[in-house]
Amino acid sequence: MSSLRPDAVIVGSGPNGLAAAIALAQAGRGVLVLEGAETIGGGARTAELTLPGFRHDVCSAIHPMAISSPFLRSLPLADHGLEWVHPTAPLAHPLDDRPAALLERDLEATGATLGEDGVRYVRWMKDWVDSWEALSADALAPLGMPAHPFLMAGFGMAGLRKATAVAQRFKGPAAQALFAGLAAHSVLPLDMMPSAAIGIMLGIAGHASGWPMPRGGSQSLSDALAAHLRNLGGEIEVGVPVSSLDEIPTDGPILFETSPAHLADIAADALPAGFTKKLRRYQYGPGICKLDYALSGPIPWKDPAVARAGTVHLGGTLAEIARSERQAWEGEHCDKPYVLLAQQSLFDDTRAPAGQHTLWAYCHVPSGSDRDMSPIIEHQIEHAAPGFRDLILARHVRTASQYAAYNPNYIGGDINGGAPTMGQLFTRPTARWNPYTTPNDRLFLCSAATPPGGGVHGMCGWHAAQAVLGRWRD
Repeated sequence: MSSLRPDAVIVGSGPNGLAAAIALAQAGRGVLVLEGAETIGGGARTAELTLPGFRHDVCSAIHPMAISSPFLRSLPLADHGLEWVHPTAPLAHPLDDRPAALLERDLEATGATLGEDGVRYVRWMKDWVDSWEALSADALAPLGMPAHPFLMAGFGMAGLRKATAVAQRFKGPAAQALFAGLAAHSVLPLDMMPSAAIGIMLGIAGHASGWPMPRGGSQSLSDALAAHLRNLGGEIEVGVPVSSLDEIPTDGPILFETSPAHLADIAADALPAGFTKKLRRYQYGPGICKLDYALSGPIPWKDPAVARAGTVHLGGTLAEIARSERQAWEGEHCDKPYVLLAQQSLFDDTRAPAGQHTLWAYCHVPSGSDRDMSPIIEHQIEHAAPGFRDLILARHVRTASQYAAYNPNYIGGDINGGAPTMGQLFTRPTARWNPYTTPNDRLFLCSAATPPGGGVHGMCGWHAAQAVLGRWRD
């Protein structure tokens, strides 16, 4: 470890940790990032998980919120090699006995795939899409007075609802299923508030900014952030796990890009017992079982239009997706789960050898599950793409329990940093006026367990850095 004693230390090198470090370095502070793993990136890493030459995103893959993030957009990441790749369409949702529903960048083109609900969908989305820059700035912030109160009030009235209720504003199965798939990213039961909010946000982002991927893999985003931090004078050390405050070489602020439970473990002696008890009671959601494939060719979708999309939602109707998400929440494995799938190599030729392809897919499972869901996930894919299994050269499986072992922040395999329930939407991880602070003036939390929650956007880190700067004493 470096012999220097920096002004501040960030524990964890995921997008939020790197964003916090950059914001502090921009303010002229000496910053050190400590990463326990041998590579930086947290949830934004890429590795050859199957065969040589096949580059797989280990966790996050598609980044609608990164390209929309007010802070990340302000950084010169292109100067450090970051290139966004936009699929022809952000999202496809195959359906039985009818053409797939597609979320296109163009609202009218999306409406054309939704049958009788096309006009209704366009009218519903248009004002939000036109106001996305303002809306995203307010929505990716902690609870407080928004800069655009009327816009946020309208969004709140729609978003703080059950996704099933919002989906039922549409009459046909295509629009209902499309929205159900969007809302299921919340990893909440769709009949629970506020599952609609994330679905609406992702839909707006798809039209306004797209659902892009970094060329070369999610690691490219992490590497660009790290390069910019180093240009600002910040330092990063990998292979340095932290288990106590005594191991952190600073007399200044410490920002933890960790789960609340791990903050409690590391800093128990420096925090009131009542506060650490609250941190340990923080609620996590279901886990995931994720598969990565090396394929000999592109997926043979029954509906060729699905090949236009970078992301595919498999799960059938609104009712079927709602059943899948409810079962995972209640500790059951679904026999026909909602599957999130990304086919990056169709649009980024750096991901696989010429003529071959990668596939990234996962489904939600009970917290801590050690069940390999690959037969069930493959059945879902094969149903929409007969002949898919014949293309498999190799597969890599990571169960929820294995995810928890791979990254200690993924409690029970929860990759979203905690359940976005009504009780934790604005008060994560505890009910404090400033959610990034702790009762100890030197200790801060900057992970996805703080507002605005999960996703690759860096805003948890940026807001935590502002809390540090507001409390800093020279």
